[in-house]
Amino acid sequence: MSRTSLRGVAVATATVGLFAGTISAVAAAPSDVEAATAGYAPGLVSAMERDLNLSTAEAVDRLESQELLADTQQSLEKSLGASYAGAWVEGSDALHVAVTDAAEAADVRAAGATPVTVDNSLKALDAWTADLDGALSSADVTSYHVDVESNEIVIDVVQGATADVRAAVAEAGVPADAVALTQATERPRTFADVIGGEAYFIDGSARCSVGFAVTGGFVTAGHCGSVGSQASEPSGTFEVSEFPGSDYAYVSVSSDTPVGVVDDWNGGTVAVEGSTPAAVGADVCRSGSTTGWHCGTIQALNATVNYAEGSVSGLIQTNVCAEPGDSGGSLLAGSQAQGMTSGGSGNCSSGGQTFFQPVGEALSAAGVSLLTN
Repeated sequence: MSRTSLRGVAVATATVGLFAGTISAVAAAPSDVEAATAGYAPGLVSAMERDLNLSTAEAVDRLESQELLADTQQSLEKSLGASYAGAWVEGSDALHVAVTDAAEAADVRAAGATPVTVDNSLKALDAWTADLDGALSSADVTSYHVDVESNEIVIDVVQGATADVRAAVAEAGVPADAVALTQATERPRTFADVIGGEAYFIDGSARCSVGFAVTGGFVTAGHCGSVGSQASEPSGTFEVSEFPGSDYAYVSVSSDTPVGVVDDWNGGTVAVEGSTPAAVGADVCRSGSTTGWHCGTIQALNATVNYAEGSVSGLIQTNVCAEPGDSGGSLLAGSQAQGMTSGGSGNCSSGGQTFFQPVGEALSAAGVSLLTN
């Protein structure tokens, strides 16, 4: 299905505002706003106000409503099974869920979401994306991902390489109508010499950031160090590291004590309460010591990026900005851990795009648990 035709379907489908009354109710009672804000770190709420042009009440409302949307999305993904084709948030509080079987639309509506009927299931799109992993490893492709809103695989291509990429797609056996090519304006790069939540150093020279505290240590970006590399401030050893392919690492610490919080760069911390994945379109915020807190939205899940060092798959694609000094740092949806800064393009002056390694894959690979607070 083409991008244009799908958007036509989405427009024709009524949008359900699950939490439309929340903002006005909160706005009418300032004391309630203050009480709700107290549940979040000041740096988190203020960063959303700045980057998303929200009032305090609106920022709090989004955090609360999108936590509920994430739960609904996860439940529908399980119940819809093979018909599930992805989900996204529109207007901050309207969850859209794509299905390949029109008969499933009633179940989506019953859950309070808006159904959109599409041609390709998420399982099929993910499988075709995997088929492209080898075919699209050339420098002509900067990144590719499943776009759940258009129900396509979107491939970012350097100028002049369109014909070669289409030939590679055909050779991989991926249907041409399931793929859309866009021109890349800038090559992504890893934020290698960077820090995120808190600074640490690798082998006495390179600098990166703690992503999230876990049992026995912390997780961070894999490109920050290989197995056996030594970390300092806090001190530890890289026990697990994967890059490229994925971009995660687990560092065990000796004398330091991991705590389930993230630096909010406003004199405080954000408590990490879990790791429920957010949907496409959800608001997220990143913590990094170079640029502090910055927020944006999730553009895609399971994106693949071709860095100079090799391809990395399964990433969270966002329009949150980042700069050198931010790699390995923490991505949060409210109080829910999402991932660690991998790389991207642009900066926090003109805007940018950043990819994040999902935290769940790192936890599973290292056999550790997220520390919550």
